[in-house]
Amino acid sequence: MPAPLRHVETSPRLPASADAVVIGGGIVGVFAAYYLAGRGLTVALVEKGRIGAEQSSRNWGWCRQQNRDARELPMATRSLDLWEAFGAESGEDTGFSRCGLLYLSNDDAELSRWARWRDFAGTADVVTHMLDSGEATRRGAATQRAWKGGVFSPTDGIADPANAAPAVARAILKRGSTVHQMCAARGLETKAGRVSAVVTEHGVIRTRVAILAAGAWASSFCQQLDIRFPQASIRASILSVSARARGLPDALHTAAVSVTRRGDGGYTLAISGRGRIDPTLQQLRFAPQFAPMFLRRWRSLLPGGLEGLRAGHETLGRWRLDRPTPMERVRILDPAPDRNTLRLTHQRAIDLLPELNNTTVSASWAGYIDSTPDGVPAIGATSALPGLILAAGFSGHGFGIGPGAGHLIADLVAGSTPIVDPKPFEPDRFLGFRVGKVADF
Repeated sequence: MPAPLRHVETSPRLPASADAVVIGGGIVGVFAAYYLAGRGLTVALVEKGRIGAEQSSRNWGWCRQQNRDARELPMATRSLDLWEAFGAESGEDTGFSRCGLLYLSNDDAELSRWARWRDFAGTADVVTHMLDSGEATRRGAATQRAWKGGVFSPTDGIADPANAAPAVARAILKRGSTVHQMCAARGLETKAGRVSAVVTEHGVIRTRVAILAAGAWASSFCQQLDIRFPQASIRASILSVSARARGLPDALHTAAVSVTRRGDGGYTLAISGRGRIDPTLQQLRFAPQFAPMFLRRWRSLLPGGLEGLRAGHETLGRWRLDRPTPMERVRILDPAPDRNTLRLTHQRAIDLLPELNNTTVSASWAGYIDSTPDGVPAIGATSALPGLILAAGFSGHGFGIGPGAGHLIADLVAGSTPIVDPKPFEPDRFLGFRVGKVADF
């Protein structure tokens, strides 16, 4: 079942040329196009399916600084400001709210980790409050149980996955650029060793800049260009319940289950980190790089099935530019959710928050979270092909930092001072990648 998603109108005509072409209409792609259009550039955004239909509408909706990897924290902080500013400057509603995020725990080791992160965050002027037992129990009153402690991050918040990417797409149209759905980018043309055009199923767009924000499809697209980009996907399953619960926190995380208010008043329920690894040839190709991450998470990552092979997003095959590609055969990645995970998630949520007994399950879905070996996205130019900007491998963090990533891409294309230091995100760090620090996510 697809996740709930708002509709966006498609531009009637594919342009013959553009200053930049964005490939992929997820949250990173739409924000990149939005900020590029704001610089006065003509931008064409091409999406093989619908705007936001894959992981950008299948996530929790959290926009957080709390527990971010040090390399991502500056972008997370700037993204919160950009989420807030977007509504005012565009007139569009993403459902963003700085409601604060509440973490509760009865595990001393977990509380110690959060306290260490609080101390680190203070050096970056990020405010997060450790809660003692009394404060945690009071803030977590809806659970009707006592807690040893917790964290409350007051400046963090949530946005609505069903409306966020479509809202930004509408703002792109307002800025005079174009949005093309059901229009797969099959590949790139080059001239004198750099990008000269994007080839789509509906025609060729001449351009000197292509931004590849293709989510779980990015590595197989890079394969067509002889660019090695290590990427692996995890299939995560989520459900939502109806809007009949009262008095719940807008966003609550516990080790057992996490709960987030949706734009329709219902709640999204999920188990943090739990997912299935569907084996593919791409998974096998990059297995040595991902082994440390998968081994570290062996308690929450389960063996998958044939979903990944059927979807075709992790193919090592080559496709031709004059014939339909796997992206046209599978317009939207809509894998089957793990029924055992859904049952466990729902039961844990009801046990945690008795008020959820008044709700009914309204939807369930799964999505592929595209990851890099170090858990930090690749954002920036590739030495292998001038004119290509890669923006992929967001490792489950892309929704919250989407505005910052999009702004950084626009900065790099326009030659402006980057909104954050781009060095930690450079794609070329994966050339000759050696296993090192693995980020938490």
